[in-house]
Amino acid sequence: MVCTRRSWSDLAGTVSVRLGFNRNRYLVAPGLYAVGAPDRSAPVLVTANYKLSFDTLRFALPGRHIWLLVLDTCGINVWCAAGKGTFSTQELVFRVEASGLAKLVDHRRLIVPQLGATGISALQVKEQSGFSIQFGPLRASDIAAWFDNGKREIEGMRDVTFSLKERAELIPVEFHLALKSMWWLFPLLFIISGIGPDLQITARLMSRGMWMIVALLAGTGAGIILVPLLLPWLPGRAFALKGAIAGLLCGLFLIFMTETGLRLPELLALLGIVVVMSSYLGMNFTGSTPYTSPTGVEWEMKRAIPAQFSLLVGALMLWVGTPLVLT
Repeated sequence: MVCTRRSWSDLAGTVSVRLGFNRNRYLVAPGLYAVGAPDRSAPVLVTANYKLSFDTLRFALPGRHIWLLVLDTCGINVWCAAGKGTFSTQELVFRVEASGLAKLVDHRRLIVPQLGATGISALQVKEQSGFSIQFGPLRASDIAAWFDNGKREIEGMRDVTFSLKERAELIPVEFHLALKSMWWLFPLLFIISGIGPDLQITARLMSRGMWMIVALLAGTGAGIILVPLLLPWLPGRAFALKGAIAGLLCGLFLIFMTETGLRLPELLALLGIVVVMSSYLGMNFTGSTPYTSPTGVEWEMKRAIPAQFSLLVGALMLWVGTPLVLT
């Protein structure tokens, strides 16, 4: 039997995952779980074995008597697992049989989360397992009200939202993942900033190198913080464009509001770095929003990444070349 109250270890695990730590190993064993004391007529809810999804669902069921059928999605949430093929018809049928569910309940109904619909064929599940599918509300927080309303939806239960709070929740993990994968870029570009026509390497590192680090941090902040927070108000539909605009605004603020002591080509190079970083990192949110589709993301990336690479090369050529040409 699973508890429907959050413990300190649950809270610590949630915070850790939100910050990007242990994210790929935060899972529960697949199988059948009991909430309360479910009998043979108790409803069966299907979810993923990503512990954050599992916890969100069980915490929404205090005082209920329900079966939870947990699929093996390799620790991926329902929405992403449905797209990746792990929250699937085959896994659901297998888990129904492996758990012996037919021997525990008299009915033949499974309640599947709406965001898992793309991975589940109700017809095939019925043919292969004998269980029919009913899609529940979009959010786990609406489950209790949905049951109380006779399993009929209330207005807004099937509306996909991407509110400021929901967008802000993505920032810590994206920041962690970005720094984890791009940490090498900071020392590399810092060292490159010391290139010049003489041996005054230390002086250039303390001036140009430090401004390069500031530009990289500004681009990272623009792409990971400004893009999600300002998403509805940034022009354009492409996330690469939204990120570029956020980076441009951040880069211009950096240039005009601080005294860098750098020459115009160097300022343009830093501006290019900020725009590239913000544009590239802004595209990370395409997998976290209801605004995009897999084909749309692929279409955007095929066009955006070459443009970002070209701008990066141009900016680095300006940055490295300016001290050598303008002595």
